[in-house]
Amino acid sequence: MSITTDKLEVMPVISRPEDFDARSGGLLERIIFNNRMILVIACALLTVLLGLQASKLEINASFEKMMPVSHPFIQNYLQNTASLRGLGNSVRIVVENANGDIYDADYLAALRDINDRVFLVPGVDRSFMKSLWMPVVRWTEITAEGYKGGAVMPDTYDGSPASIEALRDNVRRAGIVGSLVANDERSSMLFVPLLSHDAMSGKALDYRAFRDAVDSIRTEYAAKGVNIYIIGFAQLVGDLIHGLIEVFTYFLYAAVICTGLILAYTRCLRSTALVVTCSLVAVAWQLGLMRLFGLVLDPYSVLVPFLIFAIGVSHGAQKMNGITQDIGRGTHRYVAARYTFRRLFLAGLTALLADAVGFGVLSVIDIPVIRDLAVAASTGVAVLIFTNLILLPVLLSYTGVSLAAAARSLREDEEDHPLARWLARFTKRPWALAVIVFSVVATVAALVVAQDLKIGDLDPGAPELRPDSTYNRDNAFITAHYQLSSDQFAVVVTTPEQGLVTYETLLEMDRLEEILRDLPGVQTTVSAASLARNYTAAGFEGSPKWITLNRDSYVVADALNYVYDGNPEMFNDSRSVAPIIAFLADHKAETLDRVVKTVEAFAAEHNTNERKFLLAAGNSGIEAATNIVVSDANRKMLFYVYAAVIALCFITFRSWRAVVVAVVPLVVTSLLCEALMVTLGIGVKVATLPVTALGVGIGVDYSLYLLAVQLAAQREGLSLTEAYCKALVFTGKVVALIGITLAAAVVPWAWSPIKFQADMGLLLAFMFVWNMLGALIVIPCLAAFLLKDETVRRKGSQSAQLSREASSTNSVVPAPSENVLKAAGSASRPPVEFVRPTSVAAAAGGAKE
Repeated sequence: MSITTDKLEVMPVISRPEDFDARSGGLLERIIFNNRMILVIACALLTVLLGLQASKLEINASFEKMMPVSHPFIQNYLQNTASLRGLGNSVRIVVENANGDIYDADYLAALRDINDRVFLVPGVDRSFMKSLWMPVVRWTEITAEGYKGGAVMPDTYDGSPASIEALRDNVRRAGIVGSLVANDERSSMLFVPLLSHDAMSGKALDYRAFRDAVDSIRTEYAAKGVNIYIIGFAQLVGDLIHGLIEVFTYFLYAAVICTGLILAYTRCLRSTALVVTCSLVAVAWQLGLMRLFGLVLDPYSVLVPFLIFAIGVSHGAQKMNGITQDIGRGTHRYVAARYTFRRLFLAGLTALLADAVGFGVLSVIDIPVIRDLAVAASTGVAVLIFTNLILLPVLLSYTGVSLAAAARSLREDEEDHPLARWLARFTKRPWALAVIVFSVVATVAALVVAQDLKIGDLDPGAPELRPDSTYNRDNAFITAHYQLSSDQFAVVVTTPEQGLVTYETLLEMDRLEEILRDLPGVQTTVSAASLARNYTAAGFEGSPKWITLNRDSYVVADALNYVYDGNPEMFNDSRSVAPIIAFLADHKAETLDRVVKTVEAFAAEHNTNERKFLLAAGNSGIEAATNIVVSDANRKMLFYVYAAVIALCFITFRSWRAVVVAVVPLVVTSLLCEALMVTLGIGVKVATLPVTALGVGIGVDYSLYLLAVQLAAQREGLSLTEAYCKALVFTGKVVALIGITLAAAVVPWAWSPIKFQADMGLLLAFMFVWNMLGALIVIPCLAAFLLKDETVRRKGSQSAQLSREASSTNSVVPAPSENVLKAAGSASRPPVEFVRPTSVAAAAGGAKE
């Protein structure tokens, strides 16, 4: 490329394309613009092909992809998942009799029908499903003749009062009140474990189809006086997928808002339409490539098209602004497109690479769904290099801009804008010092507040959804009416085959249960050991003295056989893997950390070659592993993104002072964002972790576009104030437009039914706006101390000669007016003069719109 930040290339006004030397410019420019039609046709064909692929993109999610699969906790779970069927992906369906209790013939008939229909839903692990109508749910009691037991639902049930009374007795003898039957006995639960792949088709579980199937049952029975409440990962993901479909409408809102802002700025329909079209083409390419890469749209990656569109619009606005200004001075649209390509391709490429870094560093988060997001987003940014840095200037070289937009651009460049006069003051040290002091105070305050930033979820229920969502209302109902929490933390006990049938193993399990029950936040625990105590007593006439663990291996084996009959999920067939399940009061990070540290300390002391206590399973165990990964990735991710951004800025500016000026506002905004998260009660988790990286990667675009022009002008001999004013006129006003446009693109997320998307939208909008303000205000303040001597360092005979040439030749970049410089406190005369175009209409390429 012929443009660097070393000098501001002087480009003459050329009104006729035949007067332009097509051999000028860099190799890439010549390849692109000397073969324009071939490029346009190739892009059109590629858009059609990838658009067809995008139309086939699936919307789904995966339980396994939500877990940090390489974390030791998850590795332990996955290695033993076949033996832990009740602790993986499961759904709980509660059926309530709105007009009475469960001991009602009509209710029980409805429950049987619901049970049978859920049993046949694809993806259900039928052998481990539990409800009053499943024979695996059994009761046991000790009588004078010995053990007596059977299925809770009597084999002779016929709906008669006698059979219903028998059911009542069996429920109480089974001890399932509070687990499968509500405390008030007005509802009962279906426990539905799920398979990751359908056993019949072999396809991955379709969460949307599963959710639709059970929700259709809910809707049907609501009209019959039977209320149904559903919680579990599959239901949550199904609700999220349905929320995604609604979120797609916000894409339309974002497109309309961005289009309106660009149109209001340019007053040119054709160029605005091209900017928006190229951004939509980028989205189509990105979605099509996702399909080719085997990815799907999930609750996280659905946000990527929004960001790609917004980033595309912002970079397109810079290209359009440059071409419009050139055309306004009389340059032909084809020549103007090449001039703009020369000036801004390197800055735009560096900015997009910074965006790619912001997305790419997300791959350090050891969670497949976030890594897929990183791949999808990085692909989209790579696409933007072609659609917005190359295709857009080529298309504008054909269409040009309207006469009104070109004339207005020239008028605005000559006029004194009040905002430019006000911003120019920040290049003077008294003003700059005041802003820097304020920034330091705000940064220190943000650091203090950010100390309270929490890891993980802070809200009950499913924080991914809003508190008043159907799912969270269902969760609140189930939590209020059942003794056992849905937050389960499981410790996996592994032994050789038949190793559980020993007194020593059961004793160690029992000891860990006792320790866990004493922890704050743990409601109760259950394991084969605690269940074996009761079954041992039952074998000895129910004597309380025998509620213990027996040293006799035959007594232990007999007790575990009865445990397995009623609770087959408590250990595997070979008696080698068993969970210790702790039911937690909440899933906050403090509660999970407390349990993790307790189990780790116990395991370090009691693990042997024959017996190991491994972390972790259950939804809370998986969340504990996720929190650990998020906590580890949080600072590491920031380190990587800032290191990459600093490296890119240094390559672009070749000045450590300029790098400091560009990066410091980003750091301030990052800290303010963390303080905002504390204020709003938002924790650092999978959904919010990407925000800071995205804010930094995208936010550095402002600095790159503004400083590239400012430094080039300074190195041509202009003072800091003159250079900054020139940068404001050329790219600064578009930086403000970009900040507003990016924020406007994500603000509609605030109305999303998916709460974490609303949180991300709010945080990203905050970072986009503050990064924009940092570029326009903090950068000139820092430059007043760090870049004040940039002109002196670059002066010399060559620079003086270039300055004299710039005084007598038409420069591409307009100079700041005398009034702006005077308002800033500078009396320097700008070295660049305006030349009135002789034929703006011809250069614009069309009549006034």
